[in-house]
Amino acid sequence: MSSLPKCPQCSSEFTYEDGSMYICPECAHEWPKDAAATESTEEKRIIRDANGNELNDGDTVTVIKDLKVKGSSLVVKVGTKVKNIRLVDGDHDIDCKIDGIGSMGLKSEFVKKA
Repeated sequence: MSSLPKCPQCSSEFTYEDGSMYICPECAHEWPKDAAATESTEEKRIIRDANGNELNDGDTVTVIKDLKVKGSSLVVKVGTKVKNIRLVDGDHDIDCKIDGIGSMGLKSEFVKKA
């Protein structure tokens, strides 16, 4: 058995070393040897709603404050339910689609888990 790590992109076991890099022959992904140690120690960022409940992809949330839609005269009203959210990194924690408005980003501090 090889002590080399699996490919982080395709999970192939056939990785090999080339200098200071690991290389996957199946998907041609290359990554530095020191990155293999840091990838396993990284922690997933936990996103919480206004009440402190942990949010996950696919959850349904309710808006707790009227939110103006930037670049439009539309407003997302208090009590609007948003289904099937997707958590992302960045200024806005949540990507979603709101009926009547469309795709937009929300901050987790303005929603509560339904």
